Amino acid sequence: MARKDRVRNEGERPAMPAGWRCAKTPRRIAILGWARLAAQAKEGSGYNLAASELAMGLSLSGHEVHYLRSGMDYSLRPGMFVREIAPWRGIRCFHLFNSPNLSPGLFNFRNMGREMSASAHSRRVVAWLNAHDIEIVHAHSLEGFSLDVVEAIRASGREMLITPHNYWFCCPQVDLLFQEREVCRDYKGGKRCVKCLSPAKADRTRMRRRLEQTVQRRLGTAAGDLVKKLTGTNAKRKAARRAKRGSRVAPPIENAIDPELGLGFGVGEDHEGLVHNANPIDDEDEIVELGRSPLDQNERFLRADHHLKVVNEYGRRRVAGIEALRRASLVTPPSRFMGQVYTSMGLEGEKVHHLRLGMSHFDRLNRRVRRSPYYEQRPWSAGDPRPLRLAFFGTVRHNKGLDILVRAIPLLEHRVRQRCQFLIRAAGGDWLHRRRLGEYPEVSFLGGYDVRQLVAAVGEYDVGIMTHVWFENSPLVLLELLHAGKFVITSRLGGVPEWLIEPGTAEAAGNGGLGNGLQYPGGSPEALAERITRVVEGEVELPSARDVHAISALRSYPDHVREAMGLYERLLGGEGVEARASGKETPTGGVVEHSLG
Repeated sequence: MARKDRVRNEGERPAMPAGWRCAKTPRRIAILGWARLAAQAKEGSGYNLAASELAMGLSLSGHEVHYLRSGMDYSLRPGMFVREIAPWRGIRCFHLFNSPNLSPGLFNFRNMGREMSASAHSRRVVAWLNAHDIEIVHAHSLEGFSLDVVEAIRASGREMLITPHNYWFCCPQVDLLFQEREVCRDYKGGKRCVKCLSPAKADRTRMRRRLEQTVQRRLGTAAGDLVKKLTGTNAKRKAARRAKRGSRVAPPIENAIDPELGLGFGVGEDHEGLVHNANPIDDEDEIVELGRSPLDQNERFLRADHHLKVVNEYGRRRVAGIEALRRASLVTPPSRFMGQVYTSMGLEGEKVHHLRLGMSHFDRLNRRVRRSPYYEQRPWSAGDPRPLRLAFFGTVRHNKGLDILVRAIPLLEHRVRQRCQFLIRAAGGDWLHRRRLGEYPEVSFLGGYDVRQLVAAVGEYDVGIMTHVWFENSPLVLLELLHAGKFVITSRLGGVPEWLIEPGTAEAAGNGGLGNGLQYPGGSPEALAERITRVVEGEVELPSARDVHAISALRSYPDHVREAMGLYERLLGGEGVEARASGKETPTGGVVEHSLG
């Protein structure tokens, strides 16, 4: 297919699939975010995948969907303006240029005043909503916007839902991670935030983006890249060199001679199954130590009183973030835990509706497994002659915690390790991890992946591993693993416990005592190694894919879209949360599950 035809087809609304239900009353809906909608998971990762999937489902249902992003696009043309770009799957896409707030949120970390209030920017957003007669607004991220945009939208007479996919409203770092390495247990009223991140000043970054992007649009990519090199700071150049060293396409040159060169085919003694084929790691290549969390870190965090302390602008910004959520018509986090975090900081419980995620590729995984002849067979047992296959899916970013798995594997007794095969699919520079595990033949690094590969990969592994060190809110990888019918070993942080049922617990009794996963304290390679050992030695019996589906609370993509549409209709029909909750009392910190009827 020619590129022009492909672009045109991507902009057209897809034909309605058989069995898809159309909306009785088509609405004009605006979705707000910062990533390019058509990029889906390639930009913005899970947040943008969720936003784009919902937007596509709404468009399929007959709604007129508009998308606006902010904080990424800049121009030397003065003032703020909105430009329409190519549509995607029937959705009209717009980019707001020259926002006073940068996205992603990391780049705006030293710009708290404008992040709390930028009235001219908020007025520009409302003017765009008015120009397109938008009836209801659904924000999946307000990074690149200011917090007062919620009040401005509500004041325009519109209902507004906010689906937070991270903790940006109470944490400008976004993930509630101190220096992106450990759970932030105490903000100290904002005092600790000062030393959390150190990006360039926002004004400098905005000017650099204006120059670089204008040159790229006018003169092409090569000219834009040259400007980027000329405008980059020394710190950026050093960081780029470090990243290049860790993510080069070809492996680093190995100069060391194999110490077992003289053995030939000989096995030798005390080998423990290792293969000495890697150079020693330089001191400068050591991976940073990630933070550890107790098993009950979720509960400890919810009992804290961070929101009660305000000592600087970061403390004030956190209060403003909660106030923005309070101004919304409805807050719909994908996990109950995130709703509890925000209600512990002052958001009314009746404002929160737990909107479980459903995505089209979840359903493809689910159908693929149900159609398999092995659907009702248990994938592995301790008596099987082949090794237990364990898989990691994610990136090399600190919050995903791949380093925890890398540290756990050498802790396994060699008799246990040799009964395993580890498959690691991690996007980003993984050569340092490869070198660290180079002598363990049970470990395979397979590079990055996309959602298409997930369906085929179902047959490659028996158990999924999640090693995140942050409060995972929208656990896409967990849901992918459960839809694929896999048992999961995961750190107990964030929303994960809402989906995990451990074997032998009361919740598992109706499933023959079989659970769908094991949990361990986040950041602990020792605990992860212990959980892996329990499975390998047969202490934990693996369930079939059918057993995993039976015990897991999973939502289909059509049901997810229909639930979102039901919320819109409730709000637009004059049955907003404020009206429904009047006269009711909700326990402090409680989260109400609103029935759709």
